[in-house]
Amino acid sequence: MEVLFWVGCAAAYDKRLQSIARAFSEIMEKANVDYAILGNKERCTGDIARRMGDENLFQELAQHNIKTLKGHEVTSIVTTCPHCFNMFKNEYPAFGGDFEVTHYTTFIYNLIRDGRLKIPEKQEREIVTYHDPCYLGRQNGIFDAPRDILEMLGYEIVEMEHSKEKSLCCGAGGGAMFETKQRGEKINTIRGEEALNTGASTTMTSCPFCLLMMEEAIGSLNQTHGTSMASRDIAEIVNSLTAK
Repeated sequence: MEVLFWVGCAAAYDKRLQSIARAFSEIMEKANVDYAILGNKERCTGDIARRMGDENLFQELAQHNIKTLKGHEVTSIVTTCPHCFNMFKNEYPAFGGDFEVTHYTTFIYNLIRDGRLKIPEKQEREIVTYHDPCYLGRQNGIFDAPRDILEMLGYEIVEMEHSKEKSLCCGAGGGAMFETKQRGEKINTIRGEEALNTGASTTMTSCPFCLLMMEEAIGSLNQTHGTSMASRDIAEIVNSLTAK
């Protein structure tokens, strides 16, 4: 295989987020990428466990995954989740897990650049805004690939008040997605308001957790403000605009 697609917990189990995994799989098929998945052998990378302080569980998961990946002679991994990407890139090497890992936005950009994925001729599309996931942007410095893809497809990007190095969290990082008590205004609501203030038609994301949080916030704000902003993942957009 050319690359192993690490599906991740969110895209594997959440019905809404399964569309991201399907879209990216179809993109790779269109580009004739020889890829594989681990299926039931894949476990959580342990990101949330470590962020919430359960180091023992994290190490158990990491060691299991590293053993599984090496057992299948995996050297190259692509993820749709920035949290999984960050774990493989920055935290698994300390446990002997040295793999080449790529986030799907960089992977898709390279497919387009190399002519393996054919995109339609550039035409003017609606104005969109892009939300930078914490573990893709501020943690790992990947800001350009998602924006380059959108611009290649003809979208005009308008930035939120906080973007790139100064972007705000969607509110799901560090295990916060599973907290039941929050004080003050929810983080995703604050971020959703920033997105609405851009006047864009759609908020684009490149993280399954971010998509859930932005959809929740923007859906609620649409009802409050009488607006109609949508939330989409970049993989969904690319797949819808490319032909087999």
